[in-house]
Amino acid sequence: QVHLVESGGGLVQAGGSLRLSCAASGPFLSRSVMGWFRQAPGKEHEFVGAITWSGRSTDYSDYVKGRFTISRDNAKNTVYLQLHRQNPEETAVYYCAAKFFSSSRVVVAAMWEEYDYWGQGTQVTVSS
Repeated sequence: QVHLVESGGGLVQAGGSLRLSCAASGPFLSRSVMGWFRQAPGKEHEFVGAITWSGRSTDYSDYVKGRFTISRDNAKNTVYLQLHRQNPEETAVYYCAAKFFSSSRVVVAAMWEEYDYWGQGTQVTVSS
C-alpha cells in the first residue's frame, strides 16, 4: 500500500515563498512519477508539476514554470515543491500524487486521473 503525506502548507504573503513536502511510503517507488496538483475553491484539480523518481525528468505547467521547483530526496522518500513569487490567486489545497509503471520506463504525467494514489492535501493561502 502506498501512502503520501503532504506538509508545509500555511499562510504566506503575496510574493513570498513556501516549501511543501510529500513523504511517500510503499513499494516500487523507483517506478513512479510524483506529481503536484492544486485545487482552488470551486475549481478543478490543476497540474502544477511532476518529477520522475529518478529525478531525470521534470515537467511544469506554464503558469508556474520559472517560479516553482520540484525536487526529491530518495534517501528520505520525499518529494518537495518549492513555491516562489506566489500570488493570491494561487490560494489552494496542494496535493501530491503518485503514478506507477510496470517497468523502469517512467514518464511524467499531467492529468489528475492518470495517477494511482493521492495525498490528503495541504492548504496554501496567499494573502494580498
